[in-house]
Amino acid sequence: MTINSHLTEFGGLPVAVFDAETDPETAELPPAASRAWRVDLSSGWQEEKVTPAVLDRFTGAVDSTAVTHLIMGHWGIQEYGDPTPVEVLTAAADRFPALRALFLGDIVMEEREISWIEQCDITPLFAAFPGLETLEVRGAEDLGLKPVRAERLKRLRFESGGLPGQVVRGIAACDFPALEHLDLWLGTENYGGNATVDDLAPILSGERLPSLRHLGLEDSEIQDEIAAAVAAAPIVARLESLSLAMGTLTDRGAESLLSGQPLTHLASLDLSHHYMTPATADRLRAALPGVKVDVGDGQDPDDDWPYVAIAE
Repeated sequence: MTINSHLTEFGGLPVAVFDAETDPETAELPPAASRAWRVDLSSGWQEEKVTPAVLDRFTGAVDSTAVTHLIMGHWGIQEYGDPTPVEVLTAAADRFPALRALFLGDIVMEEREISWIEQCDITPLFAAFPGLETLEVRGAEDLGLKPVRAERLKRLRFESGGLPGQVVRGIAACDFPALEHLDLWLGTENYGGNATVDDLAPILSGERLPSLRHLGLEDSEIQDEIAAAVAAAPIVARLESLSLAMGTLTDRGAESLLSGQPLTHLASLDLSHHYMTPATADRLRAALPGVKVDVGDGQDPDDDWPYVAIAE
Protein backbone atom coordinates (compact mmCIF):
# COMPACT_ATOMS: atom_id res chain seq x y z
CA MET A 1 0.00 0.00 0.00
CA THR A 2 1.39 3.39 -0.99
CA ILE A 3 0.21 6.99 -1.12
CA ASN A 4 0.19 7.79 -4.82
CA SER A 5 -2.37 10.55 -5.21
CA HIS A 6 -2.63 14.05 -3.83
CA LEU A 7 -5.52 15.21 -1.70
CA THR A 8 -8.53 16.27 -3.73
CA GLU A 9 -10.53 17.31 -0.66
CA PHE A 10 -9.49 18.59 2.73
CA GLY A 11 -11.80 19.52 5.58
CA GLY A 12 -14.84 19.37 3.33
CA LEU A 13 -13.38 21.73 0.70
CA PRO A 14 -12.16 20.82 -2.79
CA VAL A 15 -8.45 21.35 -3.35
CA ALA A 16 -7.00 24.03 -5.62
CA VAL A 17 -3.30 23.90 -6.50
CA PHE A 18 -0.84 26.78 -6.58
CA ASP A 19 2.76 25.92 -7.48
CA ALA A 20 5.82 27.41 -9.13
CA GLU A 21 4.23 27.05 -12.55
CA THR A 22 0.99 28.84 -11.67
CA ASP A 23 0.73 32.15 -13.50
CA PRO A 24 -1.57 34.49 -11.52
CA GLU A 25 -2.04 36.61 -14.64
CA THR A 26 -3.59 33.82 -16.67
CA ALA A 27 -4.83 31.26 -14.14
CA GLU A 28 -8.50 31.32 -13.21
CA LEU A 29 -8.18 31.29 -9.43
CA PRO A 30 -11.36 30.55 -7.44
CA PRO A 31 -12.44 32.63 -4.41
CA ALA A 32 -9.97 32.11 -1.58
CA ALA A 33 -12.48 30.87 0.99
CA SER A 34 -14.05 28.32 -1.37
CA ARG A 35 -11.04 26.00 -1.56
CA ALA A 36 -8.42 24.17 0.40
CA TRP A 37 -5.23 25.47 -1.20
CA ARG A 38 -2.24 23.23 -1.88
CA VAL A 39 0.93 25.25 -2.20
CA ASP A 40 4.03 23.41 -3.45
CA LEU A 41 7.21 25.10 -2.24
CA SER A 42 9.45 23.28 -4.71
CA SER A 43 10.34 25.14 -7.90
CA GLY A 44 9.35 22.21 -10.08
CA TRP A 45 7.83 18.70 -9.92
CA GLN A 46 11.19 17.01 -9.36
CA GLU A 47 13.17 20.06 -8.22
CA GLU A 48 15.02 19.33 -4.99
CA LYS A 49 14.94 22.84 -3.59
CA VAL A 50 12.76 24.66 -1.09
CA THR A 51 11.43 27.83 -2.73
CA PRO A 52 9.74 30.18 -0.23
CA ALA A 53 8.97 32.63 -3.04
CA VAL A 54 6.10 30.38 -4.13
CA LEU A 55 4.21 31.23 -0.93
CA ASP A 56 4.91 34.93 -1.51
CA ARG A 57 3.48 34.64 -5.02
CA PHE A 58 0.45 32.79 -3.64
CA THR A 59 -0.36 35.46 -1.04
CA GLY A 60 0.07 38.11 -3.71
CA ALA A 61 -2.39 36.40 -6.05
CA VAL A 62 -5.00 35.09 -3.60
CA ASP A 63 -6.69 36.87 -0.71
CA SER A 64 -4.88 34.85 1.92
CA THR A 65 -6.78 36.60 4.73
CA ALA A 66 -9.79 34.52 3.62
CA VAL A 67 -7.94 31.19 3.36
CA THR A 68 -9.16 28.75 6.01
CA HIS A 69 -7.64 25.48 4.72
CA LEU A 70 -4.02 25.24 3.59
CA ILE A 71 -2.01 22.27 2.33
CA MET A 72 1.75 22.38 2.04
CA GLY A 73 2.82 20.10 -0.78
CA HIS A 74 6.17 19.06 -2.18
CA TRP A 75 9.13 21.08 -0.93
CA GLY A 76 12.14 19.04 -1.99
CA ILE A 77 15.29 18.53 0.04
CA GLN A 78 16.16 21.10 2.68
CA GLU A 79 19.78 22.01 2.08
CA TYR A 80 21.93 23.62 4.75
CA GLY A 81 20.68 27.13 5.43
CA ASP A 82 17.31 26.62 3.72
CA PRO A 83 14.23 27.56 5.75
CA THR A 84 12.04 24.66 6.81
CA PRO A 85 8.40 24.56 5.65
CA VAL A 86 7.34 25.50 9.18
CA GLU A 87 9.69 28.49 9.18
CA VAL A 88 8.27 29.62 5.84
CA LEU A 89 4.72 29.28 7.16
CA THR A 90 5.23 30.93 10.52
CA ALA A 91 7.03 33.87 8.89
CA ALA A 92 3.86 34.46 6.87
CA ALA A 93 1.40 33.78 9.69
CA ASP A 94 0.03 37.33 9.71
CA ARG A 95 -1.17 36.79 6.12
CA PHE A 96 -3.39 33.87 7.21
CA PRO A 97 -5.52 35.19 10.09
CA ALA A 98 -8.45 32.88 9.20
CA LEU A 99 -6.45 29.65 8.94
CA ARG A 100 -8.23 26.78 10.66
CA ALA A 101 -6.88 23.64 8.98
CA LEU A 102 -3.34 22.77 7.87
CA PHE A 103 -1.95 19.69 6.14
CA LEU A 104 1.83 19.61 6.23
CA GLY A 105 3.31 17.32 3.61
CA ASP A 106 0.87 16.33 0.85
CA ILE A 107 3.74 14.51 -0.83
CA VAL A 108 3.13 11.35 -2.85
CA MET A 109 5.30 8.35 -3.65
CA GLU A 110 6.51 9.71 -7.01
CA GLU A 111 7.86 12.80 -5.24
CA ARG A 112 9.25 11.14 -2.12
CA GLU A 113 8.51 7.94 -0.22
CA ILE A 114 6.67 8.60 3.03
CA SER A 115 9.63 7.58 5.18
CA TRP A 116 11.95 9.91 3.24
CA ILE A 117 9.87 13.06 3.71
CA GLU A 118 12.00 15.56 5.61
CA GLN A 119 9.97 17.22 8.33
CA CYS A 120 11.03 19.56 11.14
CA ASP A 121 9.98 20.83 14.56
CA ILE A 122 6.29 21.69 14.22
CA THR A 123 5.93 23.25 17.68
CA PRO A 124 6.02 26.87 16.38
CA LEU A 125 2.85 26.29 14.37
CA PHE A 126 0.70 26.35 17.50
CA ALA A 127 1.86 29.80 18.58
CA ALA A 128 1.77 31.19 15.03
CA PHE A 129 -1.75 29.90 14.32
CA PRO A 130 -3.67 29.87 17.63
CA GLY A 131 -6.97 29.37 15.81
CA LEU A 132 -5.86 26.07 14.28
CA GLU A 133 -8.50 23.36 14.63
CA THR A 134 -7.02 20.70 12.33
CA LEU A 135 -3.38 19.71 11.88
CA GLU A 136 -2.32 16.75 9.75
CA VAL A 137 1.32 15.85 9.15
CA ARG A 138 2.81 13.36 6.69
CA GLY A 139 6.37 12.14 7.13
CA ALA A 140 8.49 11.88 10.26
CA GLU A 141 12.17 12.27 9.38
CA ASP A 142 13.55 14.99 11.71
CA LEU A 143 10.02 15.59 13.01
CA GLY A 144 9.82 17.26 16.40
CA LEU A 145 7.12 18.40 18.82
CA LYS A 146 7.60 19.94 22.24
CA PRO A 147 4.78 20.01 24.82
CA VAL A 148 2.27 22.75 24.05
CA ARG A 149 -1.28 23.68 24.97
CA ALA A 150 -3.63 24.24 22.03
CA GLU A 151 -7.06 25.41 23.12
CA ARG A 152 -8.89 25.03 19.80
CA LEU A 153 -7.28 22.01 18.15
CA LYS A 154 -9.93 19.36 17.39
CA ARG A 155 -8.23 17.03 14.91
CA LEU A 156 -4.62 15.84 14.90
CA ARG A 157 -3.17 13.22 12.56
CA PHE A 158 0.34 11.94 11.89
CA GLU A 159 0.93 9.79 8.82
CA SER A 160 4.31 8.06 8.78
CA GLY A 161 6.15 4.85 8.08
CA GLY A 162 7.83 5.24 11.45
CA LEU A 163 6.82 7.75 14.14
CA PRO A 164 9.72 8.33 16.56
CA GLY A 165 9.15 7.69 20.24
CA GLN A 166 10.22 11.22 21.12
CA VAL A 167 7.43 12.61 18.92
CA VAL A 168 4.86 10.29 20.51
CA ARG A 169 6.07 11.40 23.94
CA GLY A 170 5.76 15.01 22.81
CA ILE A 171 2.17 14.45 21.68
CA ALA A 172 1.37 12.68 24.95
CA ALA A 173 2.73 15.61 26.96
CA CYS A 174 0.63 18.21 25.16
CA ASP A 175 -2.61 19.63 26.51
CA PHE A 176 -5.39 19.45 23.91
CA PRO A 177 -8.63 20.18 25.79
CA ALA A 178 -10.75 20.38 22.63
CA LEU A 179 -9.17 17.49 20.69
CA GLU A 180 -11.80 15.08 19.37
CA HIS A 181 -9.84 13.07 16.80
CA LEU A 182 -6.30 11.68 17.11
CA ASP A 183 -4.60 9.37 14.60
CA LEU A 184 -1.02 8.11 14.89
CA TRP A 185 0.54 5.93 12.18
CA LEU A 186 3.27 4.41 14.34
CA GLY A 187 5.05 2.44 11.63
CA THR A 188 8.10 0.24 12.03
CA GLU A 189 11.44 0.50 13.79
CA ASN A 190 13.24 0.10 10.45
CA TYR A 191 11.88 3.53 9.50
CA GLY A 192 12.26 5.22 12.87
CA GLY A 193 9.07 4.01 14.52
CA ASN A 194 10.49 3.13 17.93
CA ALA A 195 7.58 4.26 20.12
CA THR A 196 6.62 1.87 22.91
CA VAL A 197 3.39 1.14 24.73
CA ASP A 198 4.81 3.08 27.68
CA ASP A 199 5.13 6.14 25.41
CA LEU A 200 1.40 5.85 24.68
CA ALA A 201 0.38 5.56 28.34
CA PRO A 202 -0.46 9.27 28.88
CA ILE A 203 -2.65 9.20 25.78
CA LEU A 204 -4.43 6.05 26.91
CA SER A 205 -5.06 7.57 30.33
CA GLY A 206 -6.94 10.41 28.66
CA GLU A 207 -6.03 12.95 31.32
CA ARG A 208 -5.02 15.64 28.81
CA LEU A 209 -7.64 14.65 26.24
CA PRO A 210 -11.02 15.24 27.87
CA SER A 211 -12.87 15.70 24.55
CA LEU A 212 -11.39 12.81 22.57
CA ARG A 213 -13.95 10.69 20.73
CA HIS A 214 -11.81 8.94 18.10
CA LEU A 215 -8.43 7.30 18.66
CA GLY A 216 -6.32 5.65 15.98
CA LEU A 217 -3.12 3.82 16.95
CA GLU A 218 -2.38 2.35 13.58
CA ASP A 219 0.17 0.89 11.15
CA SER A 220 2.18 -0.63 14.00
CA GLU A 221 4.35 -3.72 14.20
CA ILE A 222 3.55 -3.93 17.93
CA GLN A 223 -0.20 -3.91 17.35
CA ASP A 224 -0.79 -6.86 19.70
CA GLU A 225 0.91 -5.03 22.59
CA ILE A 226 -1.09 -1.91 21.80
CA ALA A 227 -4.32 -3.91 21.76
CA ALA A 228 -3.51 -5.28 25.21
CA ALA A 229 -2.92 -1.77 26.55
CA VAL A 230 -6.07 -0.43 24.89
CA ALA A 231 -8.12 -3.24 26.42
CA ALA A 232 -7.57 -1.71 29.85
CA ALA A 233 -7.15 1.96 28.91
CA PRO A 234 -9.37 4.50 30.72
CA ILE A 235 -9.83 6.64 27.61
CA VAL A 236 -11.64 3.88 25.72
CA ALA A 237 -14.86 4.32 27.70
CA ARG A 238 -15.17 7.84 26.24
CA LEU A 239 -14.51 6.92 22.63
CA GLU A 240 -17.04 6.63 19.85
CA SER A 241 -14.61 5.05 17.40
CA LEU A 242 -11.32 3.19 17.71
CA SER A 243 -8.85 2.11 15.05
CA LEU A 244 -6.05 -0.40 15.42
CA ALA A 245 -5.90 -0.87 11.66
CA MET A 246 -3.04 -1.18 9.16
CA GLY A 247 -0.77 -3.10 11.53
CA THR A 248 0.19 -6.65 12.48
CA LEU A 249 -2.70 -7.51 14.82
CA THR A 250 -2.95 -11.27 15.41
CA ASP A 251 -5.23 -13.54 17.40
CA ARG A 252 -3.20 -12.65 20.48
CA GLY A 253 -4.16 -8.99 20.25
CA ALA A 254 -7.73 -9.87 19.41
CA GLU A 255 -7.98 -12.04 22.54
CA SER A 256 -6.90 -9.02 24.59
CA LEU A 257 -9.74 -7.00 23.11
CA LEU A 258 -12.25 -9.80 23.67
CA SER A 259 -11.28 -10.30 27.31
CA GLY A 260 -10.77 -6.63 28.16
CA GLN A 261 -13.18 -3.82 28.98
CA PRO A 262 -16.47 -3.69 27.06
CA LEU A 263 -16.34 -2.17 23.57
CA THR A 264 -20.06 -2.38 22.89
CA HIS A 265 -20.46 1.39 23.29
CA LEU A 266 -18.34 2.06 20.19
CA ALA A 267 -19.94 3.02 16.92
CA SER A 268 -17.01 1.57 14.96
CA LEU A 269 -13.91 -0.54 15.49
CA ASP A 270 -11.42 -0.65 12.62
CA LEU A 271 -9.06 -3.64 12.63
CA SER A 272 -8.49 -3.83 8.87
CA HIS A 273 -5.17 -5.11 7.51
CA HIS A 274 -4.61 -7.72 10.19
CA TYR A 275 -3.20 -11.21 10.76
CA MET A 276 -6.11 -12.73 12.67
CA THR A 277 -7.53 -16.11 11.73
CA PRO A 278 -11.01 -15.99 10.16
CA ALA A 279 -12.46 -17.70 13.25
CA THR A 280 -11.15 -15.00 15.56
CA ALA A 281 -12.37 -12.23 13.25
CA ASP A 282 -15.83 -13.85 13.33
CA ARG A 283 -15.73 -13.99 17.14
CA LEU A 284 -15.00 -10.27 17.31
CA ARG A 285 -17.91 -9.43 15.04
CA ALA A 286 -20.23 -11.69 17.04
CA ALA A 287 -19.10 -10.16 20.34
CA LEU A 288 -19.91 -6.64 19.13
CA PRO A 289 -23.24 -6.94 17.31
CA GLY A 290 -24.09 -3.24 17.49
CA VAL A 291 -20.64 -2.06 16.44
CA LYS A 292 -19.41 -1.57 12.88
CA VAL A 293 -16.37 -3.87 13.00
CA ASP A 294 -14.01 -3.74 10.01
CA VAL A 295 -11.87 -6.86 9.73
CA GLY A 296 -11.21 -6.52 6.03
CA ASP A 297 -7.88 -6.91 4.25
CA GLY A 298 -6.94 -9.95 6.26
CA GLN A 299 -3.40 -11.22 5.70
CA ASP A 300 -2.01 -14.75 6.08
CA PRO A 301 -2.01 -15.53 9.84
CA ASP A 302 0.88 -17.95 9.26
CA ASP A 303 3.08 -15.36 7.56
CA ASP A 304 6.54 -15.42 9.18
CA TRP A 305 7.20 -11.83 8.09
CA PRO A 306 4.10 -9.77 8.87
CA TYR A 307 4.18 -6.23 7.55
CA VAL A 308 2.35 -3.02 8.26
CA ALA A 309 0.25 -1.42 5.53
CA ILE A 310 2.51 1.62 5.05
CA ALA A 311 6.20 1.68 5.85
CA GLU A 312 8.60 2.89 3.18
